[in-house]
Amino acid sequence: MFEVKIETSFSAAHHLLNYKGNCENQHGHNWKVEVYVRGCELDKSNILVDFKVLKKTVNEIIDYLDHKDINELEEFREVSPSSEIISKFIYQKTKEKIPGVSRVNVWETPTSRASYWE
Repeated sequence: MFEVKIETSFSAAHHLLNYKGNCENQHGHNWKVEVYVRGCELDKSNILVDFKVLKKTVNEIIDYLDHKDINELEEFREVSPSSEIISKFIYQKTKEKIPGVSRVNVWETPTSRASYWE
């Protein structure tokens, strides 16, 4: 089994629904994102997935979130956009183009991370 990982980041505002506390108010984070791809088969160049292709795919998703109020985006209008839900969103959007995606980690602070995998 082989695994590759890329890291990227974005800044955005959000607020949590059905939450009592400071995070029910609009606030922002500088999220760090890690995307993992796993597989058994390498291509003719002995590459699982081209880092350039993976980065381009993930950065298109990140650009959609970057410097936005996430609550106002169509996909999040009725959903509390927690780090868990954001990691699931990035995972599902990445998987549409990179079938081997295995996990997405979203860090909202240097010590707090949420992950999604199937």
